[in-house]
Amino acid sequence: MFGGSFNPIHNGHLHLVRAVKRALKLDGVVLMPAGEAPHKSTAEYAPAEHRLEICRLAAENYPWMTVSDYEIRKNGKSYTVETLRALHAQHPDIHWTLMIGSDMLLTFDKWYCWQEILSLADVCAVSREKGDLPELTDKAKQLRAAAPGANITVLRTAAFPASSTEIREKLRRGADCAGLLPENALDYIAEKHLYLTEQECENSGQGGAE
Repeated sequence: MFGGSFNPIHNGHLHLVRAVKRALKLDGVVLMPAGEAPHKSTAEYAPAEHRLEICRLAAENYPWMTVSDYEIRKNGKSYTVETLRALHAQHPDIHWTLMIGSDMLLTFDKWYCWQEILSLADVCAVSREKGDLPELTDKAKQLRAAAPGANITVLRTAAFPASSTEIREKLRRGADCAGLLPENALDYIAEKHLYLTEQECENSGQGGAE
């Protein structure tokens, strides 16, 4: 399972998913887009149904990749442990691996019911920053000591030069994002006029479009 705001999902995310699947020999990957963030503006945070659809479009080229709307459908804040409990209930025969970023591993023991998470899934933390591997390895050792039986992998993979923040800014400016997102996702974003301010939508003649 790979969760996140996916605002929007981009080729950097897909690069990491492919690397983890290949390294761990996973049968498949479930993308789990997060629900709404009411404290963020529409220009920053596309509505959940659009982020979900962009994930589905991005997954079309990968028969082993599926997209879950569980956290989007769920009312209230979603905790990873609750999502994993639900996945176990829905698919009791699947052995789950939780894919997280390197920064998340460093604060993992602050997560809600983090030890239960480690009992429900293996964890794969992806190291993308040069020189962070020793710190991540040490953190993984600490977590294993505190939660005997936990299976935590730190995977080093090459960084993909893309971030959702930079992509949103490029989209807002109308800059070329070819190669940063799947083509069908770019087409959808353009069709729905996502990541534009209200003023920009009005200027483009689409003020009442969505």
